[in-house]
Amino acid sequence: MSGKAYERFNIHHRIQHIMMFVSFFICTFTGIAIKYDQSSYARGFTRLLGGFENLLALHLVGAAIMLIGSCLYHLVYLLVYALVTRKLSFEALPTLKDFQDLYQNLKYFLGLSPEKPKFTRFSYKEKFDYWAVFWGIFIIGGSGLMMWFPDVAAKFFPRYIIDAARAAHSDEAILAIVVIFTWHFFNVHFNPDFFPGSLVWFHGKLTEEQMEEEHPMELKKLLKVKGREG
Repeated sequence: MSGKAYERFNIHHRIQHIMMFVSFFICTFTGIAIKYDQSSYARGFTRLLGGFENLLALHLVGAAIMLIGSCLYHLVYLLVYALVTRKLSFEALPTLKDFQDLYQNLKYFLGLSPEKPKFTRFSYKEKFDYWAVFWGIFIIGGSGLMMWFPDVAAKFFPRYIIDAARAAHSDEAILAIVVIFTWHFFNVHFNPDFFPGSLVWFHGKLTEEQMEEEHPMELKKLLKVKGREG
């Protein structure tokens, strides 16, 4: 990376994201084989792994990485960061500006306005990704734990709740896969501005030109702070 760079994601953010996408792919490939167990893909993939028991074990490994290596790590990080720095950030919360940015982006895409929306630290697209994961983990993780530990679940929930959790786990997973492979992949890989993909997840930095293009309001704020400091 040449020129001046701004840190967008620190090492903790990057490790959490790597844990998330590694576990996502593991759970996707194994979960599809479990859900559609009569398909040729499922039969071939299960045979490749040496049988259904290995397939299920790999799915549970992916689930453990997702729940512990990514989600629990993220929540603990947020808590420790707030306690150590005594700072609270609300920049990932949805605001009225996100809806205004979405409206402005639609006008730009339709050729009704020459100007793109000016994003702050997080655009509405990034906030959607972030909160969709929160919602998805609540459904997929909670229902997955009920199936992983059925004896424990049976002590606290009636049978129809456990059956509903099984259906919710499967359907929410398919929804998550569709969203990731369309919405998220377009925004970070297939978008002509980033194709074949941004490496910010790896090194955590954006150039000043990228900041001006993608997060001009955040860049303006950083430059203003830097100006005050010296």
